[in-house]
Amino acid sequence: MGTHVIKMPDIGEGIAQVELVEWFVKVGDLIAEDQVVADVMTDKATVEIPSPVSGKVLALGGQPGEVMAVGSELIRIEVEGSGNHVDVPQAKLVEAPAAVTAKPEPAAAPQPAAYKAPAEHSAAPIVARQPGDKPLASPAVRKRALDAGIELRYVHGSGPAGRILHEDLDAFMSKPQSAAGQAPNGYAKRTDSEQVPVIGLRRKIAQRMQDAKRRVAHFSYVEEIDVTALEALRQQLNGKYGDSRGKLTLLPFLVRALVVALRDFPQINATYDDEAQVITRHGAVHVGIATQGDNGLMVPVLRHAEAGSLWANAGEIGRLANAARNNKASREELSGSTITLTSLGALGGIVSTPVVNTPEVAIVGVNRMVERPVVIDGQIVVRKMMNLSSSFDHRVVDGMDAALFIQAVRGLLEQPACLFVE
Repeated sequence: MGTHVIKMPDIGEGIAQVELVEWFVKVGDLIAEDQVVADVMTDKATVEIPSPVSGKVLALGGQPGEVMAVGSELIRIEVEGSGNHVDVPQAKLVEAPAAVTAKPEPAAAPQPAAYKAPAEHSAAPIVARQPGDKPLASPAVRKRALDAGIELRYVHGSGPAGRILHEDLDAFMSKPQSAAGQAPNGYAKRTDSEQVPVIGLRRKIAQRMQDAKRRVAHFSYVEEIDVTALEALRQQLNGKYGDSRGKLTLLPFLVRALVVALRDFPQINATYDDEAQVITRHGAVHVGIATQGDNGLMVPVLRHAEAGSLWANAGEIGRLANAARNNKASREELSGSTITLTSLGALGGIVSTPVVNTPEVAIVGVNRMVERPVVIDGQIVVRKMMNLSSSFDHRVVDGMDAALFIQAVRGLLEQPACLFVE
């Protein structure tokens, strides 16, 4: 038997360090070739690290939240044959963290006499959780359990290393549970608490938001918009072309309105390098679409929105949103935006003050659409109304220009035929 060492790979773009986000294996696990062993995060994206070999995990080279240098030792695996082992002092390695590992096996514990790599890249063998171990589960599973009032410590995990899967939640919810396995009563006194490390995407979000609020001279502008005609057009187009071209949401219309309005306000489709004191005005409109996923907020980029039709942009927005929510968006898809569009849909509230996505100088926020009475030509009528709550970098964008820009967007959305007049 030999040892195969996986080192932190060079992810490119001159990145020298990455953050270790999560382990999917622990010491003692048997893993298959191509099985993902860890997630690491750069400044732009989460990257999965697969194992190029099958074998048994001997040691882990870091803990979640730790920043590791490219080329440092990530994991050691016992393999058949000689492996690629280069002697590295064991003192530099750490035990797998208690949050994601089982108790170490006793030194005398036997190991398989003739371990064979699982055929056809099958999943790793299931390893039972040890008492006191924190349950392993993806953010999506944890959120689903939280919403359902289920404590994961009572759920049997059928995945690798006892990882709890969606199917395990289904099985748990399909049968009556004992009182010990139920969520606390709403009136019961609680003394529990939980410490949540700020690591991975949440750390990146915190750093970017703090940096943006510290460096940008924010100001917000809110405008009310009558979208009755726009909604009528959207529903008409969906009724006629929805089956053949796909359904349209409000977002591609908003993107189109930004594209048209920015022709007259190039200072808003810009990025600002405040260290070099240089403003770059962009001809291309690369729209960042703020997307909420299980792990936090991500902003995939709709590139060259100015060149896409309603349906082309709608399809790309859908693809990017799915990629972001599933942590499959590439670094290129998460960078390079020139202006950001953010919407909470039905949860959009009445007014918000979005944070500028630096180095951009503007972000357009969409609030909830509601039907309410308004006065038109002296008559009270019911209209579909919506607010745009937008923020700007006052170092670059003057208040008057911001107001005129949003009013131009308003005019386009209230008279949607103007969106397509060249």
